[in-house]
Amino acid sequence: MKRARFTEDQIIGVLKEHEAGAKTADLARKHGISEATLYNWKAKYGGMDVSEAKRLKALEDENAKLKKLLAESMLDAAALRELLAKKW
Repeated sequence: MKRARFTEDQIIGVLKEHEAGAKTADLARKHGISEATLYNWKAKYGGMDVSEAKRLKALEDENAKLKKLLAESMLDAAALRELLAKKW
């Protein structure tokens, strides 16, 4: 998986600069990102504090773990059903 170059703190900092009135093109050039990345960050993190962004990241990680556990349990259940169907 691709590693993120920017932390939530840095992303929020860039967005605060944008809210303060800096131009999108100038910010993108200054931080070495594309304008599209800046708009994606704004859609995801716009109006958040650093603590809220960290909480969002923690919830996303937990959600990914739960989805993985659910998929594994559904796979196990399907395998057991298939095994029982063959026996009878």
